[in-house]
Amino acid sequence: MPVDEIPRVALMESIHPMGIELLTSHCIVDRMPAEENEEFEKILARADAVIIRSTPFTEEMMKKSPKLKIIGRHGAGTDNIDLSAAEKLGIKVVTTPQANTGSVAEYVLTVALMLLKRIPEVTSSLRRGNFSSGAGSLPGQVDRAGLTGREANGTRLGLIGAGAIGATVAQHALQLGMHVTAYDPFLDRTKERSFALVDDMDELLSCSDIVSLHVPGGPESQNLIGRRELELLPPGAILINAARGELVDQTALIAALESGHLSGAALDVYAPEPPDTNSALFSAPNLVLTPHMAAMTEEALKRMSTQVTTQVIQFLDEYKRDRL
Repeated sequence: MPVDEIPRVALMESIHPMGIELLTSHCIVDRMPAEENEEFEKILARADAVIIRSTPFTEEMMKKSPKLKIIGRHGAGTDNIDLSAAEKLGIKVVTTPQANTGSVAEYVLTVALMLLKRIPEVTSSLRRGNFSSGAGSLPGQVDRAGLTGREANGTRLGLIGAGAIGATVAQHALQLGMHVTAYDPFLDRTKERSFALVDDMDELLSCSDIVSLHVPGGPESQNLIGRRELELLPPGAILINAARGELVDQTALIAALESGHLSGAALDVYAPEPPDTNSALFSAPNLVLTPHMAAMTEEALKRMSTQVTTQVIQFLDEYKRDRL
């Protein structure tokens, strides 16, 4: 095939080598420079497809891509893509909604168990030298210091959003003996599920020992969990957010941890990202902080790269056949 007939794909960010290998066997791959310079614009101008991860892809970028037919999102969400502009310009958008489901669900259960067992807190206490050989057995010292943990069995888990990831979290949690309830107004109520559904988020918050967020971002979800919502949680509750940073009012969360109303929390996402090194988050008690890595497993990265490249290749092949 003549070179000028081979589709060109612009890679905004690097993806797993398995995806690169698949892509280069069908297309010419152009790697975008980090800055929007002359080379950046040149690549956009000739791209038949673009694959992105977290980089925003705006209407202005689309208009600089007159040949662009498809945008592949390496991940589940589309909040970094101007979907209305893509629709207006006739550009297809594809994602990999199931590729990282298991990895994120495992992350949620991992930090939930860490916080139930108070792992971050007791590790810090041990490192500070708060346990001594002359104070009796270590288990006795743990008990006297008020550092005993809780079992997952019987704990009430509340999910805000019960799509693919939320439902997978529920499956794992049920196997641990947790009682799972979800709030998701978009779910089909006629479908049978292994967990309970409620119609009111406040009801969910008031009866959950652990709350995990699994909803998309956007202006309508800004500070979904603020001071009022945190106050509805039972004393000693735990909050986990591995969805989008803007869902949680970080100032209110810090206050709830410092007051002891929450026994712990875990954040994998922030607004903005990354958090400033001087952020009060880093001094908040019993707060697990990770760098947006819930989906960053070797297995998930392989799946995301191969799934997005497969969709892009198939679409470009079909597009070409339709015009023969």
